[in-house]
Amino acid sequence: MMLRRILTLIGLALACQAQAQTPGDDLIVEMQQAFRQGNRVRLAQLLPQVRGHALEPWAAYWELKSRLDTASVQEVQDFFARYPGTYQEDRLRNDWLLLLGQRRDWATFLAEYPKFRMNDDREVRCYALLATHLTSGAAQPDGLPDEVRRNWMAQREADDGCTTAAATLIADAQGPRRMTVQDAWRKARLAVEANRPRAAGNAVQIAAPDAAAQFAELNNSPARYLTSRVFVASRVRKEMMVLALIKLAGTDLDNAARQLENKWGPQLAPEERNWVWGVIGKQAAQRLNGDALDHYAKVSRDKDLTEDMLAWKARAALRAVRGPDWEALAQAVNAMSEETQSEPVWVYWKARGLLAKGGDDRRAEARRLLETIASIRGFYEQLALDQLGRKVTIPGRPAPLTVEEREAVRLNPSLNRGLYAIALGLRPEGVREWNWGTNMAKPGGLGERELLAAAQMACDREVWDRCINTSERTKTEFDIEQRFPTPFRESVVRRSGEINLDPAYVYGLIRQESRFVMDARSHVGASGLMQVMPATARWTARKIGLSNFRPDQLHDRETNIVIGTGYLKLVLDDFNGSMALAAAAYNAGPGRPRAWRNGPVMEAAAWAENVPFPETRDYVKKVLANTAVYAALLTREPQSLQMRLGRIGPRDAAEPEPYRDLP
Repeated sequence: MMLRRILTLIGLALACQAQAQTPGDDLIVEMQQAFRQGNRVRLAQLLPQVRGHALEPWAAYWELKSRLDTASVQEVQDFFARYPGTYQEDRLRNDWLLLLGQRRDWATFLAEYPKFRMNDDREVRCYALLATHLTSGAAQPDGLPDEVRRNWMAQREADDGCTTAAATLIADAQGPRRMTVQDAWRKARLAVEANRPRAAGNAVQIAAPDAAAQFAELNNSPARYLTSRVFVASRVRKEMMVLALIKLAGTDLDNAARQLENKWGPQLAPEERNWVWGVIGKQAAQRLNGDALDHYAKVSRDKDLTEDMLAWKARAALRAVRGPDWEALAQAVNAMSEETQSEPVWVYWKARGLLAKGGDDRRAEARRLLETIASIRGFYEQLALDQLGRKVTIPGRPAPLTVEEREAVRLNPSLNRGLYAIALGLRPEGVREWNWGTNMAKPGGLGERELLAAAQMACDREVWDRCINTSERTKTEFDIEQRFPTPFRESVVRRSGEINLDPAYVYGLIRQESRFVMDARSHVGASGLMQVMPATARWTARKIGLSNFRPDQLHDRETNIVIGTGYLKLVLDDFNGSMALAAAAYNAGPGRPRAWRNGPVMEAAAWAENVPFPETRDYVKKVLANTAVYAALLTREPQSLQMRLGRIGPRDAAEPEPYRDLP
């Protein structure tokens, strides 16, 4: 009770401080900059000057984190004691556990690990599993090797924790519940395919230390490596051939297919052949190559393929030259894990395949599948509504928040610190603090009503990204105005009307681009609400007759909307009104979707699912789903996502010539 009372008082103090700037704000910002620069001396000088500031926990974290490798155990424990229950305490514990794992200090690690609340770091988890394995003997949990395996396979980059845990369990292999050398070869295959040579080299070192030099050779020149060898007899040599073929497929797909077909295939085991054909099929599908399904057809057992290979087989089936190959799609989906099969994308396309095949039983099963996902919550959920003959409609809002519900989140220290940090321009820190406050405020995180109250707190402060993201986490309650806010409505609607652009489409794009954060800036230099690149802005300004434009004007809200909508309209016209193509062009540049549209004529949903870039594929689907909801919100009329999609294929000769200089 005493701790709760203290936290309430802290929250009240922070809420009051957040209303206006306080002394020390500039020093906090300076400390963040010093932390990013690795300036330990300046951090130590400034920390005493910000004691008592609302963001003191951040200042203390930066100072101690910058020298954690030389800090004493007592200093770390003093920090934990001074900032109990805060994001910074748990963040430093994460950092401390990583350091303890690197030092192999398992006694201290195991004492600290149970206090780690976020528990969201795979490497820390691997260290914990390794420490348990080394210290518990026969008493270790039965599922420990499986968990190490899952974490190791999921790590894209080479790390110490999961690599060491895997190496230890493989070296100690005894019985069916242990990890095996085959796990190391599987990791090497995944890493080579992902072009992560260091992670692949580590895995090869574990599986076959004597083959490390050979791996360096095949990684540098897989074609030369394959040419220099004639016969493979041992398991190690076969696995090295598999790695070489995977590597070659990334740069010379046709050569890899020939080598596998004519030379190496007969020498490999069925599982090894299937894996390489799966890689070749996936590479062909990602390049929108019409031969993709032919490559996949050489796989004798789809269960030998990874989830990603199966997903690309399903996408290739949607893009088949003579129309969707529903049988190949069903084979791919049915071979996926239950978890993957339950994703809306594969539920929807499996149902579409059943409908295409016809028959009362298949139609009934398709309808049952569609009912499991039909809602307004996402792209395939909305398409399921269309298939069921329903529309996107605006749900009723939840019951109004009570005074008590609002007050409870207003006094939450982490939420207040998050908003304060964002107001000072420390957005990364503010977002992490806010997320901690909504996830870790109590065991299990906030309840649905508390999430709605927190989201409304962010909305009221016009911190729209936290408003949207927090409200989206509710499962049953659905507040449309929190999830799909319409800030700057007069400007967006007026400007859209002036250039004959659907304001719902503009809102759908802004929501995905920036979450309405006006000072948003991407890692490539895009700015503002509509995330416009300077070069794109200059080109657009010339096309729409905006004189005396300067890129720094993109930080002005009205100018950003004018330039962003102007560019979107030009792109939309360039693609003859296709919202899917225009969204892809806005995200990835117009040159890529011009190439991606070549091939068979297909429905836009199938085309969007085949976009090779994961970011752009996700972007297109979310923008279009957002658009349907915003259209229902702005017009108060039911909407159909399918009606907005149409079909996509090669540019028709009757279509106007594209802007060749479109950036």
